[in-house]
Amino acid sequence: MTKLALVISRWDPQPWIDRFAALAPELDVCKWPDDDTAPEDIEYALAWQPPEGVLAGFSNLKTIFSLGAGVDHILREPKLPDVPLVRVVDPDLTMRMSEYVCLHVLMHHRQQRLLDADQAKLDWTERPQWSAASMCVGIMGLGELGRDAAEKLVHLGFQVNGWSNSAKQIDGVTAYAGQDELDAFLGVSDILVCLLPHTPDTQGILNRDLFRKLKSDGPLGAPVLINAGRGKLQVEDDILASLDAGELGAATLDVFEIEPLPTDSRLWSHPKVTLTPHNAADSDPEALCKYILGQIKRREAGEDLQNVVSRQAGY
Repeated sequence: MTKLALVISRWDPQPWIDRFAALAPELDVCKWPDDDTAPEDIEYALAWQPPEGVLAGFSNLKTIFSLGAGVDHILREPKLPDVPLVRVVDPDLTMRMSEYVCLHVLMHHRQQRLLDADQAKLDWTERPQWSAASMCVGIMGLGELGRDAAEKLVHLGFQVNGWSNSAKQIDGVTAYAGQDELDAFLGVSDILVCLLPHTPDTQGILNRDLFRKLKSDGPLGAPVLINAGRGKLQVEDDILASLDAGELGAATLDVFEIEPLPTDSRLWSHPKVTLTPHNAADSDPEALCKYILGQIKRREAGEDLQNVVSRQAGY
């Protein structure tokens, strides 16, 4: 019987175990560590922030699946087994991220935080509004998630630009690529959405030097940051400094340098910050279990796996 281990931190594994049992009773699925299973018996690992050294102990592992859009939490393992690492590409996860991006782009565009503050003060202030066509949204990262979010923002009427490491073509989106075109991309962005993966090249990319290159004379009066990528992309002291200095007008943050966000972080109480608890694109066990089962069937049939991560590129 094929053995599969859930190596999960901070999530309840039981919903995953229940769905696998219903969808594929022929699989032997366990939460790791498991007293009844030897590490050498594990053939497939489903991981989210696995403790260091656990994956290295599975000597007969065939494939590792990341239970989220990112894979940096697995690649940081110094003794990662030399087996395929597969990232999740699922329509449900992609749609959830696009919902999040559109929600927060619209919230800033329509100045909802200001209206909420007015409501709390019983203040009937008719604030000016602008058309979506007057606002330029720049998306950093044009992979599966970034592409879908960009397409949906185009349908909402926004000007949409995208930046990625390599050139991409998306209908209705002005695409920039590489370091040589980064400054030009930033200079036309009223709202910056970051969906980049975490790699050595992207760590700390959301810093004060970058914020100062964003468009500063748009309808909102100052640029806005939305980061739903990875926490290690942002320098949180720089975000706070730029907000205090007016170099950023507002920020929505779903990911953080340390998670959960420490209670003494000033991000919790800053009036220009909207926080969410890393739930922009929560993984749905039902959808992801079906995806993983399909991949396991391909592997067992000797077919190529889909969405295998390049360890050199980091995504």
